[in-house]
Amino acid sequence: MANDPLPTKFLPAERATDEEVRRQHREIAALPLVHGFLDAMPNIVLMLNDHRQIVYANKAALDALGVGLDALLGKRTGEALHCVHAHEESDCGTSEFCTACGAANAVACALRGKPESLECRIQGEAPNQDLDLRIWATPFRHEGLSFTVFAAADISHEKRRRVLERIFFHDVLNTAGGVRTLAELMAESSPAEFLNLTKLLNRCSERLIDEILSQRDLAAAESGDFRLHLTGGSLQAFLETVVGLCAAHETAKERKIVLAPGVPADSIVTDQSLLMRVVGNMIKNALEAEPVGGVIGVGAEKIEGGRFAIWVRNPAVMPRKVQLQIFQRSFSTKGEGRGLGTYSIKLLTERFLGGKASFASQEGAGTEFRVTIPGSISAP
Repeated sequence: MANDPLPTKFLPAERATDEEVRRQHREIAALPLVHGFLDAMPNIVLMLNDHRQIVYANKAALDALGVGLDALLGKRTGEALHCVHAHEESDCGTSEFCTACGAANAVACALRGKPESLECRIQGEAPNQDLDLRIWATPFRHEGLSFTVFAAADISHEKRRRVLERIFFHDVLNTAGGVRTLAELMAESSPAEFLNLTKLLNRCSERLIDEILSQRDLAAAESGDFRLHLTGGSLQAFLETVVGLCAAHETAKERKIVLAPGVPADSIVTDQSLLMRVVGNMIKNALEAEPVGGVIGVGAEKIEGGRFAIWVRNPAVMPRKVQLQIFQRSFSTKGEGRGLGTYSIKLLTERFLGGKASFASQEGAGTEFRVTIPGSISAP
């Protein structure tokens, strides 16, 4: 039927016609003080109709988005902000991912007559288009029609700085926990075991120093002064070291980490410290998801283009609601200041190591986190 609603998993997909949008734009633009007041605002301000379409944009919005007003009229916010999910399902606001979107939820509240302010992370269509925003959505009525005043402030720098600091403490505590566990094991070990534990403790202590130096480098990245520390080494030896360190950590207690056979012995040139943080967090996340007695697998393979894929698998399946927000810096299933491992995996892999992070989680197959990295990267 022509009048059947369009498919959606969240907000209605229907849109006003182009003619309606332009008429609404003329009405809003003709209101006294609109131009002067909204254009004086330093943040992005959009006026949305009851179909969540843009009918007005202030100067800050046009400047930030680098387009003219005609290019925005009739679009929805996700389309204007280049959200990677804006064209899924029927339209922006209609996909399963949109149910966890701060912008979509704030606008939905405003359309019900309630002002709302929420944080929103938009995963952009390109790597440099990711945004962290504070959204304010306020209902506004004119001539019997409902509109939403949609204001957005970019908080990316603030969020990134805070998250990098939290990642640092998260990872340093993980490594320090490994040092403590090794020290406890040494106190109860036999002479034969003691020598092996001493070697592992030495590597773990060096890792702790690397974590601190790595945070220094990440802080430098915020000011544009970051420099990769590139070294070459066998991928097989690298994974053996990471698995050994993680096996000594408290999260591995009464759990088993199995390194799959066939890991390439090829030499890779990368920032070993950052890659160790990435793979270490993949392993620790998998360990935390498994009950006592659980087994997780770690492996790697050479793929096309001289690249390598490193994967970590565990039997547990993540709830769908969690899957929708994986890799978002503001999301954690573990409370404030924790659960940042997945975000750091994506941040470090894609921003600094020239790679790509992904995951899959489904019944019968369990959960796999995977990073693909080049066999060699060069300093920028």
